Amino acid sequence: MRTKEQIIETIVKRVAKEFKDGDLINLGIGMPLQASNYVPKGVNIILQSENGMLGMGATPAEKNPRITNAGGQASSIMEGGMFFDSAFSFSLIRGGHVDITVLGALEVDESGNLANWIIPGKLVPGMGGAMDLVNGVKKVIITMEHTDKNGNSKLKKQCTLPLTGKSCVDMVITELGVFSFENGKLKLIEVQEGASLEEIKANTEANFEIAL
Repeated sequence: MRTKEQIIETIVKRVAKEFKDGDLINLGIGMPLQASNYVPKGVNIILQSENGMLGMGATPAEKNPRITNAGGQASSIMEGGMFFDSAFSFSLIRGGHVDITVLGALEVDESGNLANWIIPGKLVPGMGGAMDLVNGVKKVIITMEHTDKNGNSKLKKQCTLPLTGKSCVDMVITELGVFSFENGKLKLIEVQEGASLEEIKANTEANFEIAL
């Protein structure tokens, strides 16, 4: 039985392997932010926080209340980093200057549609920058647990919740597997350590091809 901490660590460590030298990367609120702690040695990237920071660093041991990420959590800033207003931040996103965004999700379906901002009837603060990110960034990576708290697959045949974006997802990383969308089809490209193909099949509603 995987603990919550083990699940998150498995996912964010795998996400960080997608980072390449020179990438400008946006990390969404929640689980995605933890990927900043696992950037491979020797890989130099620039992390953007949509609340107005370039050069975001890992979670600091000594927290400065004046430096926070988009989720309001304590952050650090790298040497040479900069702060700016929301207008400039979203100009970077909408202008196609961000290479990768890593976001959480409530559901992703086999057509690459994403639902990650609201469950009808529940009070939420808003969608944040998610709709801008999935439309303006070059590569969209989704991090999520493979199933919800009731054991239902979060990889759906069709999303049941209000969409954030249509056919916008490039990759999904869960604690069980790594999936990519190629030519409009969902493909399993990697089985996570400690998981099995049989476990993935048993816990996935969406149709997918196996490309291991």
